[in-house]
Amino acid sequence: MNVFQGRQLVITTKHGKGAVLAPILERLLGVHTIVYEDFDTDSLGTFTGEVDRSLPPMDAAKAKCLKGMEATGIDLGIANEGSFGPHPSLFFMPCNEEFLCLIDLKNDLEIFVKDISLETNYNGAEIKTTQELFDFAQRVGFPSHALILRKSKESAEDIFKGIQDQDQLEKIFSELLEKYGSVYVETDMRAMNNPSRMAFIGKLGEKLAEKTLSKCPNCQRPGFSITEVKRGLPCALCTQPTQSVLSQILECQKCGFKEERFFPNGKSEEDPMYCDFCNP
Repeated sequence: MNVFQGRQLVITTKHGKGAVLAPILERLLGVHTIVYEDFDTDSLGTFTGEVDRSLPPMDAAKAKCLKGMEATGIDLGIANEGSFGPHPSLFFMPCNEEFLCLIDLKNDLEIFVKDISLETNYNGAEIKTTQELFDFAQRVGFPSHALILRKSKESAEDIFKGIQDQDQLEKIFSELLEKYGSVYVETDMRAMNNPSRMAFIGKLGEKLAEKTLSKCPNCQRPGFSITEVKRGLPCALCTQPTQSVLSQILECQKCGFKEERFFPNGKSEEDPMYCDFCNP
C-alpha cells in the first residue's frame, strides 16, 4: 500500500524547483503537489554571501520543509538545499551537492537523500576586459545559465543577479568596471537560473521517490534504504578482493531491521583492469 497516494504534498521553494519536482513526485508517489513560495528561503543563507548560511545543508532543507508545512497546514512536505565547492575527493573539480528532505507528520517519517554531481557550471573570476567577460560567459553556458556581476568576490555591495540578457550584461559590466576598475563575475547558482542544477535536482527527486517507496520487509515502514556499502568484489582473474562494491546494507529507520544485498551492480566478479593485484 502506498501511504502517499492521493495526499497533498507541499514543496517549499523560492527558486522555482516545483517546476521539476512536482511532476516527478506526482507521477511516482501519487500525490497532489502545492508549491509554497512565500517563505524567504534566502533568510537561511545565500550563495553570494549577503546572508551567512548558519545551518548545515540537510538541516536547512528540513527547516524549509517545516516552514512550508506549518504555513499551509499540510502534513506532507519536501524541500531542497544545495551547496557548491571543490569535490571532496577530486579536489580540483567543482561539484554540486544537493539535499532533499521529505517529512510526513501523519506517519512520523523523515526521509533524506543527497548526491554529488560534477555536471555543474559553478565558477567565478575577477575580470577587467569585455573579452574576459565574453569568454567566461561562453564557458558557463550564458544566456541559458544566468550570471552575477558584483564589485568583488567578498563584497555584498553592488550585486546584480539573474543576468540573462547580453545588452544588460555589457551595460552593468561597463558601469561596475568604470566605478571599481575590476569586476567579479560568477554563475548564478539559484535553481531557476541554472538549468544544469535544476536537472540534477530532478534526478534527486526520482531518487527520493524510490527511497520513499522502498518498504522495510520486517515492519513495512517506507524509507528502507542503503546505509552502508561493502567493497571487495573478487577479481575475475586472481579472485582477490577489489575496491568495487560487493554488497549493500539496507536498514529500517524504525525497527532497525537490516538486510545485506550482494552484487548490487549485477556482476559477481570484477574486470582485472580494476584489480590492484593484477593491475597495480
